Amino acid sequence: MLESATTAIVALSDTAMTSEDLQLLHNARDHLEHPSLAARLTNLVGIPIERGLGLLPLRWKKAAKEATRSVLMRILDTSFSSLDTTPLGANTLAAHKLTVAGTGALSGLFGLPAVLAELPVATAIILHAIADIARREGEDLSQPDARAACIEVFALGGRSHEDDSTETGYYAVRLMLAAHLSRVPEYVLSKGIVARGHPALVELVAAIAARFGVVVTESAALRLVPILGALSGALVNVVFMQHFQDMAKAHFTVRRLERKYGAETVRAAYDGLGASATS
Repeated sequence: MLESATTAIVALSDTAMTSEDLQLLHNARDHLEHPSLAARLTNLVGIPIERGLGLLPLRWKKAAKEATRSVLMRILDTSFSSLDTTPLGANTLAAHKLTVAGTGALSGLFGLPAVLAELPVATAIILHAIADIARREGEDLSQPDARAACIEVFALGGRSHEDDSTETGYYAVRLMLAAHLSRVPEYVLSKGIVARGHPALVELVAAIAARFGVVVTESAALRLVPILGALSGALVNVVFMQHFQDMAKAHFTVRRLERKYGAETVRAAYDGLGASATS
């Protein structure tokens, strides 16, 4: 892995980007092109996540799908409007993990119904973790574009089973979301005022929920797999949070590099790293 990464970076050494920034881009690309929470959970416990997915009732899966849409709409309506006032402390990343561990431990006592009850709280905490990382990477969260980028992370964190092969890459997902966002009134992102019946907003939330719902379902499924008695909801939530923190770090690294070098230069280097990896 290290050798192939070095080879790819050397091959792109004649670009305008420094070798250090190319390495950052390579690391970001690894996360963004392989956003599998299922793989993380499987590696954690050594049991295929599909076993737990098979145990999930169809009724619960449908309820989870509706819940993710509702939660994302609520975030746009409330939490999202106050992101720029969130304190930026040195230990906030660890604090976010500790908080979701607590909510996960509590919900773990009550089974699947508690997972949906916990979802709004956990998602709001994840949003603030995403915003924290965004600010560390130089984003101005008073700007609608930066706030929209925070929303994008929820879609980048998973892949919908309904996606076709041409729509699953990082830039493909960004372009798809940008098309939806271009039709959403700016005041939705700048003031947190949601016109719930606006067709473009409904489409945007549905597109994000389709991907975010995948990881919600995967994290719930693991709680149904017997592992030395049980795996605590706290541990699942910590992995869940780490997954989105890694995705946010990668996403906002790319955006920071785009501000530094220009979007076209970074996209060309990103694609070049992919081509080197497959050659």
